[in-house]
Amino acid sequence: MMIVAPVQAQSPDQSADISADEVTRTVRTLTLDQFEGRAPGTAGEDRTIGYLIGRFQALGLEPGGVDGSWTQPVPLLHTRLGKPDALDFSINGNGMALNPGKDIYVSTLQPKDRAVVDKAEMVFVGYGVTAPERGWDDFKDVDLKGKVAVFLVNDPDFAAAADETVAGKFGGRAMTYYGRWTYKFEEASRRGAVAALIVHETEAAGYGWSVVESPQGENYGIAKPDDEVTSLALQGWISGGTAQKLFDDAGLDLAKLRVAARKSDFTPVPMGASFTADYPVEQETVQSQNVFGKIPGKARPDETIIYGAHWDAYGEGPPDAEGRIYRAGANDDALGIAGIMEIARKFKSLPQPDRTIVIAAWSAEERGLLGSEVYAQNPIYPLEKTVANLTIDVLQTAGKAKDVILIGKGQGTLEDDLAKYAKAQGRVVTEENLPERGLFFRADHFSLAKRGVPVLLMMSLAGASDLVEGGRKAGQKWIDDYTGNCYHAACDAWSPDWNLDGAVQDINVMFDIGESLAYSERWPEWKAGSEFKERRDASADVRR
Repeated sequence: MMIVAPVQAQSPDQSADISADEVTRTVRTLTLDQFEGRAPGTAGEDRTIGYLIGRFQALGLEPGGVDGSWTQPVPLLHTRLGKPDALDFSINGNGMALNPGKDIYVSTLQPKDRAVVDKAEMVFVGYGVTAPERGWDDFKDVDLKGKVAVFLVNDPDFAAAADETVAGKFGGRAMTYYGRWTYKFEEASRRGAVAALIVHETEAAGYGWSVVESPQGENYGIAKPDDEVTSLALQGWISGGTAQKLFDDAGLDLAKLRVAARKSDFTPVPMGASFTADYPVEQETVQSQNVFGKIPGKARPDETIIYGAHWDAYGEGPPDAEGRIYRAGANDDALGIAGIMEIARKFKSLPQPDRTIVIAAWSAEERGLLGSEVYAQNPIYPLEKTVANLTIDVLQTAGKAKDVILIGKGQGTLEDDLAKYAKAQGRVVTEENLPERGLFFRADHFSLAKRGVPVLLMMSLAGASDLVEGGRKAGQKWIDDYTGNCYHAACDAWSPDWNLDGAVQDINVMFDIGESLAYSERWPEWKAGSEFKERRDASADVRR
C-alpha cells in the first residue's frame, strides 16, 4: 500500500494538560473530505495512515508496528452486492417479493462473484444459542446444512418476565456475546447454513433499521484460506414488519414463538418457507493497516499498556439532506483517535515509564472489529504480558458530567481504577443503563478480552451521563439525538456546538488509569465469574 500524508502533521501544543483545542484539531483534520470517510482499502485509508504516522512522529513516539515499522498488515476481503436478479421468500408456493434495503438487508463474506441462495428451506432457530455452561442448546442437533437459519436478536432472557425460568440466565437486560449478531452468523456457519437472517427489533438490537442498512450492501472480513471461508452465501436482517408478514403467511405465530424460544426445551421450527436470492458481487482482497506508536518502558519494556481507538469510518455513501457523501465518523471514532493522541502527548511530557505504552489505531472496527482481531491473532506484543487494553470509542460532546459510565460491571478490577480516578475528579461511576446494546462486545477491546487481556472501554453510548448542565435528561437527549440521527451517518461531523469538557474528563480518567499502571508492577485482573478469567489465569506464571 502506498502511504501518503496530505496533511502536514503540526507540532502539538507542548503543555501537559489534555487539551480540548488539540482534540478539536485532530477531529477536524480526520473528517476533511480528502480522507473520503476513512474506509479501509481506499485512497482515504492511504491518506489516513500517512496522517497518523506523521502525528505519531510529531508526538515523539517510536514506531510500534511489525519489524520496527509503524504498521501491521490487515488483509481484508471487501465485498459489495449489486442489484439482485432475484430476491424473495416463497411460502406454500406463493412468492413474497422483497425490497432490498427496506424489507431485508444482506451482505456476503464469500470471495465469489455471485451470492446465490436457491429456494433454501428456512428454519426458525429461536435465539440460536449453544451455551453448555448455561444448560442451553437451541439447535437440538437439527441439521442446518444448505438451509437458512432465522434468528431472534439478543439473548433468550432479554424479554423474559421475572417468573420465567430463563430470567437472568444470560444476564437479563445486559447482552452477552450470545446475543450479538456476529455470534449468530458464526454459529450458523459452523452448522453449514447457506444463509442466516436475524429478525430486527430496535429495542433488542439497540439500534434502528437505518443502522442495519447503513453499509449499503458492503462488507469486510478477514481474508481467509478457501477451507476457512464461511458457509453463508448471505447474512443479514429481516425488518420487523417483513418478518411478521413472513411468519403470518407461513401460519406461524411469531409472538408465541418468541415465548417458546425463551425455554430450554425449544426445538427449531421448519417454517414451510424458502429463501431465494441472486446477487452480483464485487469482491476484492485489500491490504489495510493497523498503526502503532510506542513509548518504550525503562524498567520492564516487555510489559505493555495498550491504548486503542479505531481510525476507520464508513467512507462514501448516498448524499444526505445537506449533500454530504462522506460518513467520516467525527465522534465514531475520530474523537477516540484524538483522545489517544492526547494521552500519548501527556505521557511524553513525563519521565519515561517503567512499562511500554503502545498507542494503537485500529483498522476496520466498523466492519466487525477486524483490525484488532487480526492483532489479537498475531500480537506484536505478547498478550500474556499485556497489562491492560484501554479503549476509547465515542465520547459525549454535551459538556461536563457528574459521573462516568461503566461498561461491563463485574468483569475486572479496572472498574475499581475507574471509580478511584473518577472520584479524584469529583465524579461517581454510573453503571451502563442500556446494557441490552451489548457494547462490551462491540468495540476493539473485546478482541483482546477474548484472549484474557484485562480491558476497559470508555464509550458514552452506554448510558445517559448526568450532565452538569441539564442532568441525566440532557445526557439522554444527547444519546437520542446522536444515535437517532447521526450514528454511522454523514451527519456524524464536527460541530462548533460541541462542548468537549466532558470528553476531556473521560480522556483524563483513561490517562490516569494507564499512568498508575505504567509506573508500577501491578497487574489488573478479571473478577471471579468473568468468562475471561480462566484464559488469563492460565498464563499467570509468565507474570510472576
